[in-house]
Amino acid sequence: MSFFDDDEPTRVTSGARRPAQPRQPAARPATSGGAPPDAHTARTRRLFAIGAGILVLVVIVFAVNGCLDSRKERALKDYNRDVATIISASNDEVAKPLFEQLTSTDVSESDLAVQIRQLRITADEGVKRARALDVPGDMVSAHQNVMLTLNLRAGALTKIAAKLDAAQGRGQPAEKATNQIAGQMKAFLASDVIWSQRAVPLIVKALDDAGIGGQTVVESQFLPGYSWLAPQTVAAAIGGQAGSGAAGGAAAPGLHGHGIVRTQIGEAALGPAPASTTVPAKAPATVKVTFQNQGENVERDVDVLVRLTTPGAKPVTAKKTVDTTQPGEEVVVEIPLTQIPAAGTVGELTVRVASVAGEKKTDNNRQTYTILFGS
Repeated sequence: MSFFDDDEPTRVTSGARRPAQPRQPAARPATSGGAPPDAHTARTRRLFAIGAGILVLVVIVFAVNGCLDSRKERALKDYNRDVATIISASNDEVAKPLFEQLTSTDVSESDLAVQIRQLRITADEGVKRARALDVPGDMVSAHQNVMLTLNLRAGALTKIAAKLDAAQGRGQPAEKATNQIAGQMKAFLASDVIWSQRAVPLIVKALDDAGIGGQTVVESQFLPGYSWLAPQTVAAAIGGQAGSGAAGGAAAPGLHGHGIVRTQIGEAALGPAPASTTVPAKAPATVKVTFQNQGENVERDVDVLVRLTTPGAKPVTAKKTVDTTQPGEEVVVEIPLTQIPAAGTVGELTVRVASVAGEKKTDNNRQTYTILFGS
């Protein structure tokens, strides 16, 4: 017996020994989808996801393209509308009043100068508005011609305004300035050609290429007629003097021109200012102008103009055209004034025989008279 026999605890069992239990395999963690899909199912799901993604991408592409097409269409329409507004303003706010003023018998030479300078400012504003437009890429070529159209008009008005005072004078400087103004009328004609033959077709092409229908491109004709290219037409309109380059070719050799001999209202002979003449304040008052062909040539289509100015009232103007005048001949023209101011009014009557081609001496073509209208 060992020394430790008494100290070893006695092992007590409750019965027979239990046989060893076999080890269970470790359980896989549970998933919410149950058993994992087989390879076929997984592949199907992947293909479905890819197809859905492609479909979404196609829808996005179509949506983006649709937005871009809509934006492009809107930009082209907006451009056409904006250009139409600017060109219409050029027609209605510049060209129309310009030639109305030039052909009116109620506009003085000084008033005409003021009006043309104001129209030049309006034309410049049109150029600035066109320059500030948002131009679509498809309209770049068209816009270059739009700008050229507007620049030609504004530039011509600027030069006309600068030459107007000289053209309304007398002598060689007046002839030269009048011819230069007539030359600027060619710029108006060129602007019409560029607009109709270049700008309009390019705008239409851009709209057609984009499949945009139902759009109208505005028409524009700045110069009302070819007669404005002739210096004689310009001279008659501005109260100026045409040189030998007037319509119909160079003036015939020899002296040309007319001179005022006398002026009457009724039987009252008018004396040049500062003298005054009293005439009845009764309408109509007939102004009788006697003038002479003081040259060596037959002259044709000679205009005689009268203008009555009174304080606070609109000027009264009238004109008669004499078909022909013979060398040395005195011609009498009667021009009625249908509007006469009240008795006691003092007025200024200006009489002018328009200069003809080749005329050098023009200081006797115009006379001014002071009129006192009596009871």
